[in-house]
Amino acid sequence: MGLFNRRAVLGATLAVAALALAACGGKGAGGAAEGDMSLGDPAAKVKMIEYGSLSCSHCANWNKDVFPAFKKKYVDTGKIHYTFRPFKLGASDSYTAAGDLLGRCAGKDKYFGVIDALFHSQAEALGPGGDPRSVLFNVGAQAGLNEDAVRKCIADEKALVALDKRLSESKAKEVQATPTFFIGDQKFESELPLAEIDKAYAKAGGK
Repeated sequence: MGLFNRRAVLGATLAVAALALAACGGKGAGGAAEGDMSLGDPAAKVKMIEYGSLSCSHCANWNKDVFPAFKKKYVDTGKIHYTFRPFKLGASDSYTAAGDLLGRCAGKDKYFGVIDALFHSQAEALGPGGDPRSVLFNVGAQAGLNEDAVRKCIADEKALVALDKRLSESKAKEVQATPTFFIGDQKFESELPLAEIDKAYAKAGGK
């Protein structure tokens, strides 16, 4: 049986449930993969891949505290090609699964905006008394999707199969915690500060 099915995503994610703000673990880098969502110049010499979970508080912190400055310095200038790969933290991490599907339904130009909004709404969705259902509907509305479109989006059978495949492929790789970053062939398992990205960029041959 796949990692996800329609009932699992709809039931676990759209239920009014307080999923734990988990410390980040999991099991699961390399070059481009089918279905990757990326920012920046694909021809950039330095590639960076982030494996992150939308339910991971450390991932949310990095997205809030480091990503904006990183994007401005490296992605917007064409120095780094950045890819975000969602990484599911166990069977209960339906927030990540639904969030990735929602972003893809919104379209490539809105995907990272959806991911950012879901990270910023993490406590509202998954904290005590949290309501992931409302968060998904609200973020979907911001991206131009009504409630019915959100429901259909995260229940789309083909999209679920594709997500299942991407997650299965990740498990065969060397990711054991989130966030995990790969900059060139360098691996980091932490909320990577911008100063460390600077060093890794130089080591990877960036100028």
